[in-house]
Amino acid sequence: MEQAQMPGCYRHPGVETGVRCTRCERPICHACMVDAAVGFQCPECVRDGSGTGHSRTANQPRTIAGGRITAGHPHLVTQVLIGLNLLIFLLGRLNPALIDETVLIGFAFDPDLGRVVGVADGEWYRLVTSMFLHQEVWHIAGNMLLLWLLGGTLEEELGRVRYLTLYLLSGLAGSAFTYLIAAENQGSLGASGAIYGLLGATVVLVRRLNRDMRPIMALVVINLVITFAWDGIAWEAHIGGLIAGVILAYAMVNGPRERRALLQGAACALVLGLTLATVVLRTAALT
Repeated sequence: MEQAQMPGCYRHPGVETGVRCTRCERPICHACMVDAAVGFQCPECVRDGSGTGHSRTANQPRTIAGGRITAGHPHLVTQVLIGLNLLIFLLGRLNPALIDETVLIGFAFDPDLGRVVGVADGEWYRLVTSMFLHQEVWHIAGNMLLLWLLGGTLEEELGRVRYLTLYLLSGLAGSAFTYLIAAENQGSLGASGAIYGLLGATVVLVRRLNRDMRPIMALVVINLVITFAWDGIAWEAHIGGLIAGVILAYAMVNGPRERRALLQGAACALVLGLTLATVVLRTAALT
């Protein structure tokens, strides 16, 4: 006799579960279940206070990555990041010197500024500031479109803190990889490293939830083709961010629940450590 298939979690349809909310009876997976006085409840019943009177003392509902589920404005961090990128883009258009002062560059003499500039000259902040710079309308439009399409779901599934950590560390890894490989006097800017980190993280998340992989893999292929076919694109930032995003996301949504925080912390430390080591070694080589 064929074994009956268990229902999928109402928040993560691809994850089978035999547990149901004691209040609304919706199927919930281990990442969504919240301990109650009797059995488990779903995040919505806990958030709305519609449980059996014990919801006030129940554990805080968590995302699949262990982050807090926030009521209202589920895409707040994504919206803030988009707004920040747009604001800096407008400031750069009004004051081009802003880009010269903050763009990622290894070590070079800048005739506009009349001095030597670059990360190797002690301007390490360029690794971060360049992540929010864009010069062309098509550049920022493409990055912000991907940020909107990918960021919302990741923010909901990972939680705000983990999502922001993923974005920043992926972008920083992309900057470090560009600094390592690109010519020392070649300028680089854009949020692409961080965006490709979100792209890699989405692949991991879709796989974890057992959803159809074809749409996200098609998006990855299209973006990689553009990366290597279009002259002038800093492919190093794309690849560095993509690899970092995959590593971080895998640690965030996999592994035993009891050791989840330890695994996530170790992955973040690994990516940050490799990033810093790359920057230090490249700086030593240039100076």
